[in-house]
Amino acid sequence: MDNLCHSLIGMAASRAGLNKRTALATSTLVIASNLPDIDAAVFATDTLAMSFRRGWTHGVLALATLPLVLTGAMLLYDRYRSRRSGQPAIGSSGQPVRPGQILLLSYIGVLLHVFMDLMNSYGVRLLMPFSERWFYGDALYIVDPWLYLTLGLGWFLARTNPRPARIGVTVAAIYVLVMLASTFVARREVAAGLARGGRPADTRFMVTPVVVNPFRREVVIDMDDRYEKGNLWFDPRPHFRPAGFGMEKGWNDPSVQPALQLPLARAFLRWSRFPFVQVNPAERSIWINDYRYANAGPYGWSAVRLR
Repeated sequence: MDNLCHSLIGMAASRAGLNKRTALATSTLVIASNLPDIDAAVFATDTLAMSFRRGWTHGVLALATLPLVLTGAMLLYDRYRSRRSGQPAIGSSGQPVRPGQILLLSYIGVLLHVFMDLMNSYGVRLLMPFSERWFYGDALYIVDPWLYLTLGLGWFLARTNPRPARIGVTVAAIYVLVMLASTFVARREVAAGLARGGRPADTRFMVTPVVVNPFRREVVIDMDDRYEKGNLWFDPRPHFRPAGFGMEKGWNDPSVQPALQLPLARAFLRWSRFPFVQVNPAERSIWINDYRYANAGPYGWSAVRLR
């Protein structure tokens, strides 16, 4: 998910009652809810960002250690502030900083961050650094306005009463669970549709949400030498229909084979899920892209020029 959504989760959870557990509760939750995205620092380097992100800082080792680091940082900050002001930090419930509660909130924020990232089609490498395998929930669009609405409204209305925030967090949780369950149902419908069309049972495909409309899904199907798009919608039963267009993978073009051996291409392929290659004769360039996010090689944020 995007960082606004992560922040809203921490803010709404705080106003739902977690801010009563210790001083610095809200700050801890918001920072923890964004902390795994410290891997965004890769954008300041020459490393292909998508080959690095959602790995080390989103894997099991980070899940165990990042909350400990944040707890230490929050306690040091509390000590520094207390020395400057001459008074200890006091929370909204009159609680001082309680290290055990800071640690608990740090774990809650970091775990929620990774869980929410797991729910979209970008995925996370949950077992890093022990395995680079990607895991995908395919249940939430990476920028979800319905989560903005439920969490943001709950947080805003809970300035004096935690009840709106609790309702907002509960509705958001139900929404995530329903989207996850509907994705499972959608995958079964697509698998059945492909079987009726004569495709092998092991045909690889993806069912992913679209922006704004939770009753629609986009489908990407691996058809051996090409990808095909499809659409699925609920009314309320799921219905699947091929879109009638797709994209050649481009692997059989002899001119692209040397480019695919480049370190940049290998890094991209470690990240990609439905990769394809296109040659742009006008520019004499070779592009690699992922059909999750684009329909043409030289276009879209996921496109990478190999040559």
